[in-house]
Amino acid sequence: MTHMPLRKHAYIGLLCTWIPLVVSSLAAEQAAKESLTERAVAFRTQLQTSILPYWHATVDTEYGGFLLADPMPVSPDQVEKQVVTQARMLWGFSHASIHGWDGAGRDYLSAARSGYAFLMDFFHDRQHGGFYWSTDRSGRVLNDKKILYGEAFVIYALVEFYRATGDTAPLNHALALFQVLQAKTRDDHHGGWREHFHRNWDYISQPTEGALVELPGHKSANAHLHWMEALTELYQVVGTPDLRRALKEALSVNRRYFYPRNADHACFHRTIDWKRVTGGRSEGVSYGHNVEFAWLMLRAQEVLGEALDWDYFRRYLDHALAYGFDRERGGLFTLGMPGKQAHERRKVWWCQSEMVAALTYAMRGPFAGGDAQPLQATLDFLDRHMTDPVDGVYYSAVTEEGVVQQQGKANWWKGMYHDVRALVMFVSSFD
Repeated sequence: MTHMPLRKHAYIGLLCTWIPLVVSSLAAEQAAKESLTERAVAFRTQLQTSILPYWHATVDTEYGGFLLADPMPVSPDQVEKQVVTQARMLWGFSHASIHGWDGAGRDYLSAARSGYAFLMDFFHDRQHGGFYWSTDRSGRVLNDKKILYGEAFVIYALVEFYRATGDTAPLNHALALFQVLQAKTRDDHHGGWREHFHRNWDYISQPTEGALVELPGHKSANAHLHWMEALTELYQVVGTPDLRRALKEALSVNRRYFYPRNADHACFHRTIDWKRVTGGRSEGVSYGHNVEFAWLMLRAQEVLGEALDWDYFRRYLDHALAYGFDRERGGLFTLGMPGKQAHERRKVWWCQSEMVAALTYAMRGPFAGGDAQPLQATLDFLDRHMTDPVDGVYYSAVTEEGVVQQQGKANWWKGMYHDVRALVMFVSSFD
């Protein structure tokens, strides 16, 4: 019987050691959450007074649409307008208007109307349907290819513009585009969607000039992810059976072929009949895309009325935290190989933004544990190294240590979408 007191004393000793650690951890977590609330208030002010005004200055007051060039060329007429960023800007100003952030002489709904008019007047192909890839500043078509990735963002933007205005015309255009894409791009034999087409919707199966984004002749995680994103928002507004079927298929395809439950098996590209593509641009794990998929998956499930698969979400977020997150400085690295620490350790603006979005989403879930601290660390890194102190807008890319590599804040690929969306989500969650 003499061993019982020893075991009891050992247990009490263990408790005396463990309880302070738990209390300390809970206190740190609570302090981090309180700091996030303070930060949300600051971000709301920054969005209203500097970030959105920066993007408002890109409105092309002569031709319509947006001049995305920083620094601006000697002649603004040299600026090319591309469908993805033009659509993202339309989405961004519509989103800002919905949140009531107009002010100080800046009418964000008017900016959105300018973007909508330019998109419909110059990018829209009235003969064959769909939207061209790029125009010059005045609207002359430069690249008439139809690319699923770009078409998806047009739907995404038109739905948000409808939400901002209540005007059914943009919603009808979004529905018409959905019908065209279902007829022209859906792979009725293998499932999923084909991605690259000529103006008349002839399929592009080989690398071709102007067939940009991902790999012509293949199916990509990137395009299918953003197609799911667009379908989610369109289905929430319209709710028709054909849209529900398309969204469920897009969700299933992403989960089965591109983002399976084991995040190490995430895949960039597959052949038309779903064989995995290896080598070159198809190798590795993209942490930014992975965490973006994770929260967009939950968003799709939410809109479908399905149970949210928090376990699936956590697998992707925890994988990024384990292999792609900078524990020393904060921030998300770009690329790694399965089961190994990241080897491409640049930090790109959109990856940080999607990490902020995913961690913010995680705080709503049942396993939020220590997510406040990596969220805080990511925001700290952004503040210290990626944010222009003048206007609060993110630089394109920095090194692992935070040395700016690409100072431009607006360009052919970089508009108002990843960063503003993440900040609005953050503010809405914590303010």
